[in-house]
Amino acid sequence: MNSIPSTFIVTDEQYPSHMTGRGHPECPGRHTSIDEALLENGLLKSDNKLTPRPATKEELSLCHPLEYVNLVEDEVKAANLWGYATLSTGDVRICPKSYSIAKLAVGGVLTGVDHVMQRIGNRVFCNVRPPGHHACKEIGMGFCLFNNVAVGARYAQKVYGVDRVLIVDWDVHHGNGTQNIFYHDPSVFYFSTHQKDIYPNTGYEDEIGKGEGKGKTLNVPIPGEKDSRLEVLKAFEEQLFPAMKSFEPQLVIISAGFDAHEDDPIGGFDLKTQDFYTLTSMVCEIADQYCDGKIVSVLEGGYNLTAIAESVVAHVRAL
Repeated sequence: MNSIPSTFIVTDEQYPSHMTGRGHPECPGRHTSIDEALLENGLLKSDNKLTPRPATKEELSLCHPLEYVNLVEDEVKAANLWGYATLSTGDVRICPKSYSIAKLAVGGVLTGVDHVMQRIGNRVFCNVRPPGHHACKEIGMGFCLFNNVAVGARYAQKVYGVDRVLIVDWDVHHGNGTQNIFYHDPSVFYFSTHQKDIYPNTGYEDEIGKGEGKGKTLNVPIPGEKDSRLEVLKAFEEQLFPAMKSFEPQLVIISAGFDAHEDDPIGGFDLKTQDFYTLTSMVCEIADQYCDGKIVSVLEGGYNLTAIAESVVAHVRAL
């Protein structure tokens, strides 16, 4: 009898079709370099590869007003066929295929959620683009059109009745969009380590949620300097673990950005490739303790193609 893989990979050859223009850091090569590295290391195989489906407008509207979804659709339609445009709400490059690929990115996460919630596999890594954690309810920004992880969390709650979702974000940039969407919501715990005082200039210690969501946002801003990696690891050990004792998540979603790597051209952190194995192992420990190991990991940032490929390999090995 064939064994079922415990970790699946969501990927699709269409993801590089979201074109951002020459020299743009969020380039199609991010996706292809990761797939190539996973293949070379035996971590992407025919029996653990998941093909995503596009998210529907109804699913996108779990987090984004239909007016915003339609705005993205209309502006992408108007994009120059031979060039690029910028979304009117913020710094997001778009091309004629951006709307369909962004729906496929969200749908990739929903595919991952289906697999862990139906117990086909415990863990899924979603090699999707464009990224999502800067996308607010009504604003696309920071290379992000729709908030992939946020829609994934809401989908898990709506379709599978999940009461409590933990979102762990270790991207070097604060996931302001994810925080924005769940800031008043006690059912989603948002934990973020990120570099202090850089884009998008949010995520300070006093941002802890409001109303019923107070206490369900935990930000750990860290100066971008030597040994920032130690502060990130310390935050997971000393702040995330204790917080989960009372929250007890039923599903864990990772905003897996790899621009905290020491070789990344945008970030100012000094994490090494092996640190992403360690961080992943910590999150796995939480998932194993509280939610039978269920983790959906979703690609966010990371702009050095060698570093992101090596880091994802370490990440998936830990998963």
